[in-house]
Amino acid sequence: MKTLLATEKPFAKAAVEGIRKIFEEAGVEVALLEKYSSAGELLAAVADADALIVRSDKVTKEVVEAAKNLKVVVRAGAGYDNLDLAACTAKNIVAMNTPGQNSNAVAELALGMMIFMARNAFAAGTGSELKGKKAGIHAYGNVGRLVAKLAQGFGMEVYAFDPFVSRESMEKDGVKATATVEELYSACHYVSLHIPATEQTKKSIGYSLLSRMPKGGCLVNTARKEVIHEEELAKALEERPDLKYITDIAADTQAALSAKFGARVFATPKKMGAETAEANINAGLAAANQIVSFFKTGDRRFQVNLKK
Repeated sequence: MKTLLATEKPFAKAAVEGIRKIFEEAGVEVALLEKYSSAGELLAAVADADALIVRSDKVTKEVVEAAKNLKVVVRAGAGYDNLDLAACTAKNIVAMNTPGQNSNAVAELALGMMIFMARNAFAAGTGSELKGKKAGIHAYGNVGRLVAKLAQGFGMEVYAFDPFVSRESMEKDGVKATATVEELYSACHYVSLHIPATEQTKKSIGYSLLSRMPKGGCLVNTARKEVIHEEELAKALEERPDLKYITDIAADTQAALSAKFGARVFATPKKMGAETAEANINAGLAAANQIVSFFKTGDRRFQVNLKK
């Protein structure tokens, strides 16, 4: 049995060593493909793999077709839009993610972004404090819960909206549940965005929601750029000189937004939500353990594609 660890951007050395150890103890061969520069390299390397671990690497239909022995692929991280789920399902390949392993890293970044914008991007001048402000959590999953807890530590009043999480669960955490997403944006000075990019959510965050935010409102996006309606974002920023937007995923129109709105809009140079040593190791080890469990017991707990 062979597992391919295919990472254009490699795991940390400690993560690779840990992954190797997990597979060696389970009697599984490990092959590494790191810093590859073409899709052809991945197509060749995956040909005889029974399992595949990737980070943000794209597992396309072509990759799935080339992987004649592949039975399971694990995206080391929470998001999995880099996996062609339909292609995996068609070939009876189980696709998984590793939810929760990067959550703390992303949550800490979200709070760091709030501080950055509250302090005028660390430029000279008077900023503001987070204490006493209202923080909104849009999607109360693994990351959202941690952002809520950290925000409470800063003395913020925390609200959340998530139609898939009960009001009782949120209130038990000291979080005020809103009945609608409009209510969340209307109430909160900072909204931390954690929704996935689906057909229902793509371009769902736009003028209608942003224009409801209180004076000085700031949207913090550590989720996906696809959920933002960029034209409507620009309209809201133009009409409301007090609004701000900070993102860990540069918009397609980022250059134009930055040129027009200056320090009110900021994007990290590259996606860095999960870029901590701890998250890097945690996600890699989780992926390896999930593959071992899958082959040993048939465990599909974190499967994200349809079961045939």
